[in-house]
Amino acid sequence: MTRTPPTTVTRVRLWRWRRNPLRRHSDVVEAWIVLAAWALALTVGVLAGLMAARASESAFAERLTRVHPVSAVLTDDTARTPSAGGGYDDGRVWAAVRWTDADGSVHTDRAKVLPGAPAGTRVSVWTNQAGRVVPAPVTGTAADLQSALTGVLVAPTAGALVWGAGWLCRNRLIRRRMAEWDEEWKQIGPRWGNFSGGRG
Repeated sequence: MTRTPPTTVTRVRLWRWRRNPLRRHSDVVEAWIVLAAWALALTVGVLAGLMAARASESAFAERLTRVHPVSAVLTDDTARTPSAGGGYDDGRVWAAVRWTDADGSVHTDRAKVLPGAPAGTRVSVWTNQAGRVVPAPVTGTAADLQSALTGVLVAPTAGALVWGAGWLCRNRLIRRRMAEWDEEWKQIGPRWGNFSGGRG
């Protein structure tokens, strides 16, 4: 008994771009949609990442113009150990501080300082235009790193949104093509038996 060798199917790459009798207009449109989706996803992703990074840099720079450091003194002894509590703990403790502005006005507020410092110790704090203590702004390498990370996170998200839109268009085209095939089969299918029977 002679065995029939197994049939091998060779996948033809880029067949939608080649002329062949099975290629339809919708296949060409689908190929262009996929190409455009990849190109737009890459372009939009890169541009969105760059814009996000620059926006982050601008935000850090703008905040830096609205705050400034001042030299303050502790008005009381600080605790020697941070209070136990949930959430983020950077090892510092809250303490009352006092400072004098350039115009001679005296301000008091609470700031986070190193534990165990006695009253009268000088500390540097950041204040806003209203004379309130605010967290230190992000500057230098830390600002550059955060801006870069913002761009890195935004870029793939924007690219994925564009690719998702292209994927939806492609799926709609595929459903349309399947409907066309179904309609054609309804016309050819009933005659298929006649073609097969005519061979006998």
